[in-house]
Amino acid sequence: MSSKLAINLTRYYSINFDLPKRSKKKIIFIILHYTGMKKESDAIERLCNYKSKVSSHYFIKNSGKILNLVPDLYVAWHAGKSNWMKYKSLNKFSIGIEISNPGHDYGYKKFTSKQIFSLIKLLKYLKKKYNVKKQNILGHSDIAPKRKKDPGEKFPWQKLANQNLCKWHNLSRNKIKNKRNLKINAYEKKIFFKNLNKIGYSNIDRLKYKNNLVKAFQRKFRQNLINGKIDKECLLISNNLVKL
Repeated sequence: MSSKLAINLTRYYSINFDLPKRSKKKIIFIILHYTGMKKESDAIERLCNYKSKVSSHYFIKNSGKILNLVPDLYVAWHAGKSNWMKYKSLNKFSIGIEISNPGHDYGYKKFTSKQIFSLIKLLKYLKKKYNVKKQNILGHSDIAPKRKKDPGEKFPWQKLANQNLCKWHNLSRNKIKNKRNLKINAYEKKIFFKNLNKIGYSNIDRLKYKNNLVKAFQRKFRQNLINGKIDKECLLISNNLVKL
Protein backbone atom coordinates (compact mmCIF):
# COMPACT_ATOMS: atom_id res chain seq x y z
CA MET A 1 0.00 0.00 0.00
CA SER A 2 1.33 3.41 -0.92
CA SER A 3 2.39 5.51 2.06
CA LYS A 4 0.64 8.46 0.40
CA LEU A 5 -2.66 6.91 1.46
CA ALA A 6 -1.67 7.56 5.07
CA ILE A 7 -3.27 4.38 6.39
CA ASN A 8 -3.09 4.02 10.15
CA LEU A 9 -2.55 0.33 10.83
CA THR A 10 -1.94 0.49 14.56
CA ARG A 11 -4.03 3.00 16.46
CA TYR A 12 -7.44 1.79 15.36
CA TYR A 13 -8.58 -1.77 14.83
CA SER A 14 -11.81 -3.72 15.10
CA ILE A 15 -12.31 -7.21 16.46
CA ASN A 16 -15.66 -7.48 14.69
CA PHE A 17 -14.91 -9.96 11.93
CA ASP A 18 -15.39 -13.61 11.03
CA LEU A 19 -12.84 -16.39 11.28
CA PRO A 20 -11.16 -18.04 9.45
CA LYS A 21 -9.52 -16.02 6.69
CA ARG A 22 -11.04 -16.15 3.23
CA SER A 23 -9.15 -16.53 -0.03
CA LYS A 24 -8.44 -13.54 -2.29
CA LYS A 25 -10.78 -15.05 -4.87
CA LYS A 26 -13.71 -14.60 -2.48
CA ILE A 27 -13.39 -10.82 -2.72
CA ILE A 28 -15.69 -9.88 -5.60
CA PHE A 29 -17.29 -6.63 -4.46
CA ILE A 30 -16.36 -3.34 -2.79
CA ILE A 31 -19.23 -1.70 -0.89
CA LEU A 32 -19.22 2.02 -0.08
CA HIS A 33 -20.99 3.44 2.96
CA TYR A 34 -21.35 6.66 4.86
CA THR A 35 -21.13 6.50 8.64
CA GLY A 36 -24.45 8.23 9.34
CA MET A 37 -23.34 9.56 12.74
CA LYS A 38 -22.97 13.09 14.08
CA LYS A 39 -19.36 12.75 15.22
CA GLU A 40 -16.55 11.08 13.34
CA SER A 41 -14.92 9.87 16.54
CA ASP A 42 -18.15 8.16 17.62
CA ALA A 43 -18.36 6.39 14.26
CA ILE A 44 -14.81 5.04 14.61
CA GLU A 45 -15.52 3.91 18.17
CA ARG A 46 -18.70 2.12 17.10
CA LEU A 47 -16.94 0.25 14.31
CA CYS A 48 -14.31 -0.91 16.80
CA ASN A 49 -16.65 -1.77 19.69
CA TYR A 50 -17.45 -5.48 19.92
CA LYS A 51 -20.90 -4.67 21.36
CA SER A 52 -21.95 -2.86 18.17
CA LYS A 53 -21.59 -5.97 15.96
CA VAL A 54 -20.59 -3.76 13.01
CA SER A 55 -17.28 -3.06 11.32
CA SER A 56 -15.63 -2.20 8.02
CA HIS A 57 -12.27 -2.85 6.46
CA TYR A 58 -11.49 0.80 5.84
CA PHE A 59 -12.56 4.15 7.25
CA ILE A 60 -11.97 7.46 5.46
CA LYS A 61 -11.88 10.46 7.77
CA ASN A 62 -13.01 13.98 6.86
CA SER A 63 -9.34 14.85 6.47
CA GLY A 64 -8.89 12.12 3.88
CA LYS A 65 -6.83 9.94 6.21
CA ILE A 66 -7.54 6.24 5.81
CA LEU A 67 -7.78 3.81 8.71
CA ASN A 68 -7.52 0.06 8.14
CA LEU A 69 -9.84 -1.41 10.79
CA VAL A 70 -10.08 -5.01 9.59
CA PRO A 71 -7.58 -6.89 7.37
CA ASP A 72 -8.93 -7.51 3.87
CA LEU A 73 -8.98 -11.30 4.12
CA TYR A 74 -11.30 -11.36 7.11
CA VAL A 75 -15.06 -10.89 6.69
CA ALA A 76 -16.13 -7.56 8.21
CA TRP A 77 -19.72 -6.82 9.25
CA HIS A 78 -20.77 -3.90 7.08
CA ALA A 79 -23.35 -5.05 4.50
CA GLY A 80 -25.92 -6.85 6.64
CA LYS A 81 -28.88 -8.43 4.87
CA SER A 82 -28.05 -7.75 1.24
CA ASN A 83 -28.46 -9.02 -2.32
CA TRP A 84 -26.83 -8.34 -5.68
CA MET A 85 -27.19 -10.52 -8.75
CA LYS A 86 -27.09 -14.13 -7.49
CA TYR A 87 -25.24 -13.18 -4.31
CA LYS A 88 -26.74 -12.93 -0.83
CA SER A 89 -25.17 -11.68 2.40
CA LEU A 90 -22.44 -9.74 0.64
CA ASN A 91 -20.19 -9.49 3.69
CA LYS A 92 -18.67 -12.82 2.63
CA PHE A 93 -17.73 -11.52 -0.80
CA SER A 94 -16.81 -7.89 -0.22
CA ILE A 95 -14.57 -5.23 1.22
CA GLY A 96 -16.41 -2.48 3.08
CA ILE A 97 -15.34 1.17 3.09
CA GLU A 98 -16.96 3.62 5.52
CA ILE A 99 -16.69 7.32 4.67
CA SER A 100 -17.22 9.83 7.44
CA ASN A 101 -20.45 11.76 6.82
CA PRO A 102 -23.39 12.50 9.15
CA GLY A 103 -25.83 11.11 6.59
CA HIS A 104 -29.48 11.86 5.94
CA ASP A 105 -30.51 11.80 9.60
CA TYR A 106 -27.91 14.28 10.87
CA GLY A 107 -27.37 16.93 8.21
CA TYR A 108 -26.18 15.08 5.13
CA LYS A 109 -23.37 16.99 3.45
CA LYS A 110 -21.04 16.77 0.49
CA PHE A 111 -18.04 14.51 0.86
CA THR A 112 -14.79 16.42 1.12
CA SER A 113 -12.42 16.58 -1.83
CA LYS A 114 -9.74 15.00 0.37
CA GLN A 115 -12.04 12.07 1.13
CA ILE A 116 -12.77 11.45 -2.53
CA PHE A 117 -9.11 11.80 -3.49
CA SER A 118 -8.16 9.17 -0.91
CA LEU A 119 -11.08 6.95 -1.86
CA ILE A 120 -10.12 6.93 -5.53
CA LYS A 121 -6.54 5.95 -4.69
CA LEU A 122 -7.74 3.22 -2.33
CA LEU A 123 -10.25 1.86 -4.84
CA LYS A 124 -7.64 1.72 -7.59
CA TYR A 125 -5.37 -0.24 -5.29
CA LEU A 126 -8.07 -2.69 -4.14
CA LYS A 127 -9.57 -3.09 -7.61
CA LYS A 128 -6.21 -4.09 -9.02
CA LYS A 129 -5.15 -6.28 -6.09
CA TYR A 130 -8.35 -8.35 -6.02
CA ASN A 131 -9.32 -8.01 -9.68
CA VAL A 132 -12.67 -6.42 -8.80
CA LYS A 133 -14.81 -5.48 -11.79
CA LYS A 134 -15.90 -1.85 -11.91
CA GLN A 135 -19.58 -2.86 -11.97
CA ASN A 136 -19.01 -4.57 -8.61
CA ILE A 137 -18.05 -1.35 -6.83
CA LEU A 138 -21.40 -0.51 -5.25
CA GLY A 139 -23.20 1.57 -2.65
CA HIS A 140 -24.92 0.13 0.41
CA SER A 141 -28.26 1.30 -0.99
CA ASP A 142 -27.66 -0.76 -4.14
CA ILE A 143 -27.47 -4.01 -2.20
CA ALA A 144 -30.02 -3.14 0.51
CA PRO A 145 -32.48 -0.65 -1.03
CA LYS A 146 -35.29 -1.43 1.40
CA ARG A 147 -33.37 -0.13 4.39
CA LYS A 148 -30.32 1.90 3.30
CA LYS A 149 -29.71 5.27 1.60
CA ASP A 150 -25.92 5.47 1.76
CA PRO A 151 -23.66 6.74 0.41
CA GLY A 152 -26.51 8.83 -1.02
CA GLU A 153 -27.18 11.34 -3.75
CA LYS A 154 -24.27 13.61 -2.81
CA PHE A 155 -21.75 10.89 -3.44
CA PRO A 156 -19.84 11.59 -6.70
CA TRP A 157 -20.39 8.34 -8.58
CA GLN A 158 -19.71 10.00 -11.92
CA LYS A 159 -16.29 11.12 -10.73
CA LEU A 160 -15.50 7.51 -9.84
CA ALA A 161 -16.80 6.40 -13.23
CA ASN A 162 -14.39 8.81 -14.91
CA GLN A 163 -11.61 6.82 -13.20
CA ASN A 164 -13.13 3.50 -14.38
CA LEU A 165 -14.18 2.70 -10.81
CA CYS A 166 -17.91 2.08 -11.22
CA LYS A 167 -20.61 1.52 -13.81
CA TRP A 168 -22.17 4.67 -15.29
CA HIS A 169 -24.27 5.62 -18.30
CA ASN A 170 -22.80 7.45 -21.26
CA LEU A 171 -25.77 9.71 -21.98
CA SER A 172 -25.32 13.47 -22.22
CA ARG A 173 -27.38 15.76 -20.03
CA ASN A 174 -28.89 17.34 -23.13
CA LYS A 175 -30.16 13.95 -24.27
CA ILE A 176 -31.94 13.10 -21.04
CA LYS A 177 -33.01 16.42 -19.51
CA ASN A 178 -36.20 16.69 -21.58
CA LYS A 179 -37.30 13.20 -20.51
CA ARG A 180 -37.66 14.11 -16.84
CA ASN A 181 -41.15 13.82 -15.35
CA LEU A 182 -42.57 12.34 -18.57
CA LYS A 183 -44.84 9.46 -17.61
CA ILE A 184 -44.27 5.89 -18.74
CA ASN A 185 -46.82 3.18 -19.42
CA ALA A 186 -47.19 -0.20 -17.72
CA TYR A 187 -45.11 -2.00 -20.36
CA GLU A 188 -42.27 0.52 -20.01
CA LYS A 189 -42.40 0.11 -16.24
CA LYS A 190 -41.86 -3.64 -16.66
CA ILE A 191 -38.90 -2.91 -18.95
CA PHE A 192 -37.42 -0.60 -16.31
CA PHE A 193 -37.53 -3.24 -13.58
CA LYS A 194 -36.16 -5.87 -15.97
CA ASN A 195 -33.29 -3.51 -16.68
CA LEU A 196 -32.61 -3.09 -12.96
CA ASN A 197 -32.50 -6.85 -12.60
CA LYS A 198 -29.99 -7.10 -15.46
CA ILE A 199 -27.86 -4.38 -13.87
CA GLY A 200 -27.73 -6.42 -10.65
CA TYR A 201 -30.51 -5.24 -8.36
CA SER A 202 -31.98 -8.38 -6.81
CA ASN A 203 -35.27 -9.59 -5.37
CA ILE A 204 -37.18 -7.12 -7.54
CA ASP A 205 -40.30 -9.26 -7.79
CA ARG A 206 -40.33 -9.90 -4.06
CA LEU A 207 -39.40 -6.38 -3.03
CA LYS A 208 -42.42 -5.08 -1.16
CA TYR A 209 -41.39 -1.45 -1.35
CA LYS A 210 -40.43 -0.87 -4.98
CA ASN A 211 -40.44 2.86 -4.31
CA ASN A 212 -37.27 2.37 -2.24
CA LEU A 213 -35.65 0.50 -5.11
CA VAL A 214 -36.42 3.31 -7.54
CA LYS A 215 -34.97 5.82 -5.08
CA ALA A 216 -31.82 3.72 -4.74
CA PHE A 217 -31.44 3.80 -8.53
CA GLN A 218 -32.01 7.55 -8.57
CA ARG A 219 -29.58 8.23 -5.72
CA LYS A 220 -26.90 6.72 -7.90
CA PHE A 221 -27.80 7.53 -11.50
CA ARG A 222 -30.21 10.54 -11.33
CA GLN A 223 -29.01 12.34 -8.24
CA ASN A 224 -30.74 15.71 -8.45
CA LEU A 225 -34.27 14.31 -8.27
CA ILE A 226 -35.01 11.53 -5.79
CA ASN A 227 -38.76 11.04 -5.86
CA GLY A 228 -39.24 7.29 -6.29
CA LYS A 229 -41.20 7.84 -9.51
CA ILE A 230 -40.16 6.13 -12.74
CA ASP A 231 -40.19 8.58 -15.64
CA LYS A 232 -38.81 8.56 -19.19
CA GLU A 233 -35.45 9.80 -17.94
CA CYS A 234 -35.04 6.88 -15.54
CA LEU A 235 -36.10 4.44 -18.27
CA LEU A 236 -33.62 5.92 -20.76
CA ILE A 237 -30.76 5.72 -18.25
CA SER A 238 -31.61 2.12 -17.36
CA ASN A 239 -31.80 1.15 -21.04
CA ASN A 240 -28.36 2.64 -21.59
CA LEU A 241 -26.79 0.94 -18.57
CA VAL A 242 -27.95 -2.48 -19.74
CA LYS A 243 -26.22 -1.99 -23.09
CA LEU A 244 -22.84 -1.09 -21.55
